[in-house]
Amino acid sequence: MTITRRTALTTGAALPLAAFVPTHLAAQASTPQEAPAMPLHHSFTFGSMRITVLLAGQAPSDNPHGTFGLNASEEEFVALSQENFIPSDRAMGNFCPVVVESGNGVILFDTGLNPDGLKAALASAGMGVETIRTVVLTHMHGDHIGGLSADGMLTFPDVDLVAGRIEMEHWSQAGNETFEAKLRPFVSDFRLLEDGDEVVPGVKAMLAPGHTPGHMTFLLTEDGGQRLLLTADTTNHYVWSLARPDWEVRFDMDKPTAINTRQKVLSMLAEERIPFIGYHMPFPAVGFVAKTEAGYRFMPETYQFELAAS
Repeated sequence: MTITRRTALTTGAALPLAAFVPTHLAAQASTPQEAPAMPLHHSFTFGSMRITVLLAGQAPSDNPHGTFGLNASEEEFVALSQENFIPSDRAMGNFCPVVVESGNGVILFDTGLNPDGLKAALASAGMGVETIRTVVLTHMHGDHIGGLSADGMLTFPDVDLVAGRIEMEHWSQAGNETFEAKLRPFVSDFRLLEDGDEVVPGVKAMLAPGHTPGHMTFLLTEDGGQRLLLTADTTNHYVWSLARPDWEVRFDMDKPTAINTRQKVLSMLAEERIPFIGYHMPFPAVGFVAKTEAGYRFMPETYQFELAAS
């Protein structure tokens, strides 16, 4: 099945979320695999924390210019794509929730497209849904809340649920079928955050609006001053969103605000040399941001954290 970002992030209709698990993910969820087709998790040490990025889903899409660079010409879009050795007529979407393990608990940020894909990725990392003690939603698009529940049953037993107040208020009144099916039964169970609130000590919410009204990033800070930012959907593609942060993205609900947020966050990451994890970056989705003449460049993490931990 070919899955488009428009389908995955639609805000007006219920999502057939079970269809979004690639074949190899569904197989790994139900049968043992001696040699998985590809890794479904990537773990590293960040100070006293253990970070695990999950590949909860992956799918190709057609016509990426219909999603990215809406205010760019076809010639500009093709030229930037060719410059970065990627096709201009096809794209690959990655869906990468993050688990943060620390002395303050085990926190999952976002839940992927559906429970099956999320469980398969957790299992590959030696975790089950019972491992997770807190679930934080960066925002409430379908590819972030899809794994939270199924058929009115929460995926995680006895878990603390956390989200931003602005985001919750918006979607509670939006009449969105995916929100109603996946999240509405549990609304009263959520702890709601304001900008600057902490999920736990060392994990701070930072409002980053535009993609959605209450979209949040989360800053992880260690005692020694080390920082790492979970950017969620501030940037949705490692080339088209970073190299041209002023390009409009179809699924940014408030495009001018999203552009302003993107420019501010990317500038901070580049100037302060803060590593980040982006939900839709190429798996394992961890890297750095370098300033260029026209925008920014994604620099994938290689061995920086490994050396820091040694």
